[in-house]
Amino acid sequence: MASGRQHDRLTRRLALPFALLWWPALGPVGAGVAGLAFLIGGLWLSPDLDTRSRPSRRWGPLQLLWWPYRRLLSHRSLLSHAPLLGTTLRLAYLALLLALAAQLLAPLGAPSPSWWLERAVALWHGQRPLLLTALVGLEASAWLHLLQDGDPIPRLPRPLRALARLGRRPPGRTRGSLR
Repeated sequence: MASGRQHDRLTRRLALPFALLWWPALGPVGAGVAGLAFLIGGLWLSPDLDTRSRPSRRWGPLQLLWWPYRRLLSHRSLLSHAPLLGTTLRLAYLALLLALAAQLLAPLGAPSPSWWLERAVALWHGQRPLLLTALVGLEASAWLHLLQDGDPIPRLPRPLRALARLGRRPPGRTRGSLR
C-alpha cells in the first residue's frame, strides 16, 4: 500500500500525460479539464477521504464536511474504494452538502437548490464532452490510487461484513454452540 506522499507524487506526475491524451480529441481546453480533474480527484477527492489523511487536510477548515463521511465508512470499504462506486458516492455526497447549504442560505437571498439544479442541467447540455472528460479524470485518479494500494477488491461495509460472517457458519452450528 502506498503512502499519502507516494499517492500525491504519482498523481502530480501523471496529470500532464493524462491531459495530453485528451488534446487530440478536445483540444487544449479539454486537455486542461482532464488534467485538472485528475489532480482534483487525486489530491482533494481521493478514496482516502474515509480517513484522516492528506486529502482531507487539504480541505482546510472545510475538512469538517468530510467527518460524517469518515464516520459512516470504514477505511477501504466497498463504498469508498470500489471503482466507479467510490467516486460516484463522493460526488453525490458533495452534491448533497451543496444542496443543503443552498437550502439553508435560500432564506437569506442565496439561490435555491432548484436554481442550482437548473444551472447544472444547462451546463450538462452545453458542455457535455468537457464534463464527461472531467468525470473520467476524477475516476482515473481514483483508479491510480487503487492500483497503488494493490486494492482491486475493496472490503465490504461493516454491516455487510457482519452479515457475510453469519452466512459462512457451518451447518448445524449456532452462535453459542460448542460443537
